[in-house]
Amino acid sequence: MRKRGMLLLTLLLAFGLLSGCGTEEETSSAGAGETRTAEETPAPEVTEEETEEETMEEIEEAEEMEETESGSENADSRGEDVAAGAGQNTETTAQGTGDPVVYMTADISSEGLIAVYETLEASPTGNIAVKLSTGEPGSNYLRTDLIGDLVQSFEDPTIVECNTAYGGSRANTAMHYQVAENHGYTAIADVDIMDENGSMTLPVTGGSNLTENYVGANFANYDYYVVLSHFKGHSMAGYGGAIKNISIGIASSEGKSHIHSGGTGGSMWGGDQDAFLESMAEAGKSVVDYLDGNILYINVMNRLSVDCDCDGNPTEPDMHDIGILASYDPVALDQACIDLVYAAEDGASLVERIESRNGLHTLEHAEAIGLGSRTYELVSID
Repeated sequence: MRKRGMLLLTLLLAFGLLSGCGTEEETSSAGAGETRTAEETPAPEVTEEETEEETMEEIEEAEEMEETESGSENADSRGEDVAAGAGQNTETTAQGTGDPVVYMTADISSEGLIAVYETLEASPTGNIAVKLSTGEPGSNYLRTDLIGDLVQSFEDPTIVECNTAYGGSRANTAMHYQVAENHGYTAIADVDIMDENGSMTLPVTGGSNLTENYVGANFANYDYYVVLSHFKGHSMAGYGGAIKNISIGIASSEGKSHIHSGGTGGSMWGGDQDAFLESMAEAGKSVVDYLDGNILYINVMNRLSVDCDCDGNPTEPDMHDIGILASYDPVALDQACIDLVYAAEDGASLVERIESRNGLHTLEHAEAIGLGSRTYELVSID
């Protein structure tokens, strides 16, 4: 509309001032906030017919450009302009066409969590699962004083988790339920360790490593998933957020081993790193495909240790808390969190952890297979 308005103004000026005048046209490039501005130049003397013909040609050209360009202006979120969001695409999201929206508040409180959830205008129905990590004792798991009010705002919610594949306090169902009780989760909702009865299989389409994904057998008992993740570093994946929570987190113990091995069935610890990262994205996509839109994602960016909540003795965070972010797109959400870490003056330790594990490759592969978009619009609700 800006282009068309400027061209109509040019038409009026051309008829009113036949001696010529300069015009200035601002054109937005598709991408991260680049603009190109033509310098003012004196127009040659022309007849009224020539002026009208040339101006109409310019309008037609501009209309053709508008049909092929998205026309939205964006700021690049990777760097100093992170708070403005980044990039664009034309995919349809739960919020409409255009860039997936990531909402953010700096208020890390029960009230802030509910507020950012409400911006999604979600209407979960049926059996509602709240997927979170119950966390090892001593870790930075999400506390019930932060998440309790949101969880209890749903009708008959169930907190869901799966057993670990690496030992620890949550390696078998009985121990895992005890940890969930100790961490206060059973006091705010029913808890279901979804693989206590084994696994069910989800097909993986478009993957490079996996053809199937093994999730907890009780996964199919729920109609809608609210994925509540503590964003942080991770010793193997580089970072953990929404994608890890719907892949490793929803995978059964058997499925976790399958993902870690890159689908080979080999060692969890000695496999190809990129295959592991790609397998997380592929497993996550199988979950999203199965749920067919009945899922949303919230990342809490507090206690930003380089270590995961699966570590009972995590490194103390050396950067500040950032906020709570929510979206219908798990890739956009994790990318926004990554960008905020990279933009932080005190984020060096977490950045090093992410890059040393090639953690960004999970996002690259996730976008390539259609799990979501790394470009987004970041909207503050504060």
